[in-house]
Amino acid sequence: MADTTQLLRALSFAALKHRDQRRKGNHQAPYINHPIEVATLVATIGGIDDLAVLQAAILHDTIEDTDATPEEIEREFGVDVRGLVLEMTDDMSLPSQKRKQEQVLRASTLSPRAKSIKIADKIANVGDIARHPPPDWSLERRRNYFAWTKQVIDQVRGTNAALEATYDEVLRQAQEILGQH
Repeated sequence: MADTTQLLRALSFAALKHRDQRRKGNHQAPYINHPIEVATLVATIGGIDDLAVLQAAILHDTIEDTDATPEEIEREFGVDVRGLVLEMTDDMSLPSQKRKQEQVLRASTLSPRAKSIKIADKIANVGDIARHPPPDWSLERRRNYFAWTKQVIDQVRGTNAALEATYDEVLRQAQEILGQH
């Protein structure tokens, strides 16, 4: 199958799995916008045209946030995509704070391909939370979130200079919005 067909299959799969989900932000955007943004950042800013990486960017939250299973991802998209998605998947049985600690600890052990997806994911999340924060998130919670994303990104630096520079700029803008400098 052509690469574009494979990308569209991943997009359709993610759209189906995330169909009833909304982003937490105050604009309640359809969740599928997030994986689309992550894959777009990987391709356009990161300059990555590796089909498996782009598919995994689209699918990066499906195991974590939907009923999708690793076996289903492998059956539909192959072992390579499955592996990348699993690298991006948090253990949802852990409490939130523990998951965040684990993400910082695991970040440096990710493959370079997964690190690029991780950076794009953090770019998208920081931008969303700065512009459209969840209504119940205090200023302090947003600041703490931004500081945590920086800890994660600092573990993957040296992966993709363009994505890292974009993250730095998005973080700077987010901190400016919150009155941090």
